[in-house]
Amino acid sequence: MILNKDTAKKTAELLLQIKAIKLQPNEPFTWASGWKSPIYCDNRVTLSYPSVRNFLKEKIAKLVEEKHGKPDVIAGVATGAIAIGVLVAQELGVPFVYVRPEPKKHGRKNQIEGFLESGQNVVVVEDLISTGKSSLNAIKALKEAGATVKGMVAIFSYGFTIAEETFAPHNLDFTTLSNYNVLLEQALESNYITEKELHTLEDWRKSPSTWKQ
Repeated sequence: MILNKDTAKKTAELLLQIKAIKLQPNEPFTWASGWKSPIYCDNRVTLSYPSVRNFLKEKIAKLVEEKHGKPDVIAGVATGAIAIGVLVAQELGVPFVYVRPEPKKHGRKNQIEGFLESGQNVVVVEDLISTGKSSLNAIKALKEAGATVKGMVAIFSYGFTIAEETFAPHNLDFTTLSNYNVLLEQALESNYITEKELHTLEDWRKSPSTWKQ
């Protein structure tokens, strides 16, 4: 869910402007999963634009406090959300840790990097929610370390049903600055796409794993 429509529209517009999100209905991308997709989102691009990253940092920090209060720790999900997570933690003046997809094979074999005490309240920061599996993996690691996970905040979500199904059994409170529905609305309004391309993008979201151009 999103909390503020104006923020959602502004976020979508910025991501489109700097090409952190690319829409190519006629020349689909191939994701690592093998899915064909008319959209590609790489929110790491935002780090190269100070005004954009500051906007995201401030809005996410505000969202964290509004939804969950000031946490003891911000946790970023590696690798995409490490940098934005650090910025949010800095804005809130709280410690930061990040969570690897799996424990390291050497050294201390950490999955969580940084100092985290059992019982601390943590809010997870993500850059992008697609299927939700990497997010849930991080949340499980934090809980196993004794943290109390208050919720998760992300920059953008595709709004896949599979993500909702992934999170539902875990009663996870997650909020995003923007999402796919707002993105399409903003893209059409700003002439990034045509009405025909809008229908293609809407069709893809209905069944992304089997979609073909």
